[in-house]
Amino acid sequence: MLKNLARQILPPRVFNFLKKIKNQLSMSQKTTPTKDDGIVAQVTPQTDVHAPQDLNIYWDSKMAEILETWGEGNVWNEIQYLMVARQGRALDIACGTGKTMEILSKFPMLEIHGCDISDLLITKAVSRGIKRDRLKVGDATDLDYEDNFFDYAYSIGSLEHFTEDGIASFLMECKRVTKIASFHNVPVSRTNQDEGWIKRTQSYYNNSVEWWMQKYKLAYREVYILDSAWNDSRSVGKWFVCIND
Repeated sequence: MLKNLARQILPPRVFNFLKKIKNQLSMSQKTTPTKDDGIVAQVTPQTDVHAPQDLNIYWDSKMAEILETWGEGNVWNEIQYLMVARQGRALDIACGTGKTMEILSKFPMLEIHGCDISDLLITKAVSRGIKRDRLKVGDATDLDYEDNFFDYAYSIGSLEHFTEDGIASFLMECKRVTKIASFHNVPVSRTNQDEGWIKRTQSYYNNSVEWWMQKYKLAYREVYILDSAWNDSRSVGKWFVCIND
């Protein structure tokens, strides 16, 4: 049913492109096993800067269910504090099922748009009542929006899943389409050491604050760091607030 709905609401070229991405197998990579609270994880050596993303998970219905609740009591409260007094257009990058967009809809001075690489997740966002013309299927490293189209942008639990090249492109694209500022929530390692590419349910970078700051500074001159209430056994959350020039 979801596949048929996606065919109806997506242009054929976009649908076929996403289907091709979905069917691609992840590249193989050399990994070193580590153990975290009884869960065997895989850590890519830090010298490997081309670690692949695991894209197939974003077409998994179980992942869509997780996205419906995972920010409760922490990041979903925090993004409201960051956006409450703002007005204009804002972009939710990697918006998933649109849950964060729905939460922010209580602020009438904000016009929230969203984009995600997964047509399945975008379809779920449409199903929850978000306007179709405010949603796009697309790659965050090559955003389909005009320069300065948004006043603000944000991403939550997304940027750490990109390759290093992808992180750089993501941030440059975010800066290009945003006039004022953007807010990005990512995990950093509890040890504040560069632990590298972690292979768990979702693969991600679990590195130091300094490592992340270097990435943000490639795109922005003015960056501020705020603590987040989100955490797990291996990481703590940080907000990187990036101010446009």
